Amino acid sequence: MLSAISSQALLAGVLICLVALLGGVAYFLPEASLRRVIPLGASLSVGVLLGDAFLHLLPEAVERLGNVQLVMQWTLGSMLIFFVLEKAVRWSHAHSQLDVLTLAVKPMAPMNLMGDGIHNFIDGTLIGGAFLVSPEAGWATTLGIVVHELPQEIGDIGTLVWGGYSVRRAIWYNLLCATTSLLGVGAILWTGLWLEGYTAYALPLAAGGFIYIAGTDLIPELHRQTARQAPLWQSLFIALGVGIMICLKFLE
Repeated sequence: MLSAISSQALLAGVLICLVALLGGVAYFLPEASLRRVIPLGASLSVGVLLGDAFLHLLPEAVERLGNVQLVMQWTLGSMLIFFVLEKAVRWSHAHSQLDVLTLAVKPMAPMNLMGDGIHNFIDGTLIGGAFLVSPEAGWATTLGIVVHELPQEIGDIGTLVWGGYSVRRAIWYNLLCATTSLLGVGAILWTGLWLEGYTAYALPLAAGGFIYIAGTDLIPELHRQTARQAPLWQSLFIALGVGIMICLKFLE
């Protein structure tokens, strides 16, 4: 019985990884169209990241930990950690002798991968825990995460392309990042529900990372856009990203 549940849980984790591939379909456009789409994808990512942090991750962390002050402290600590990590990335780029393509990548791109990796791991633990309750609960949880993840993956790839990766490389790295969901599933299946209580502390870590990336990397980059219609469309797509997260909150 446990073996069958494990197989289904891992299959659900693979499904989450496939969503990361689907998120890249929108970016296989002609080059002229892609130049217009990428800033909008970054704007959508701002709304999705902030909406996910404030509407999903932080409320869930408060619910599971039962201490608002503790959650805020972990979130602030996460933002400081991401600041230090970004400084380290910038220092590494400044002192490395890597090829031009690598040096052209903005720090926001690897930072986004770090935050998304934590988030995907959390999703994996939720899936694994739900399957330990029942297969029905597991698949229901998987469906909810798939619906939640698709707009975020579209935004994530937009962030990676905006950050300097090619579309193909962004999709590939995003897929690799999504495999941390399989690690989350495996960790819960191996340890049982014992680990699930501790994963609550990862929620404010991911939230702090998303807030930091959106506020210090993506939004300043959007402000540098000089196209006449850019501010309106950027605002609309940021609002769209937040709106999607609000709708998903009601669906959940």
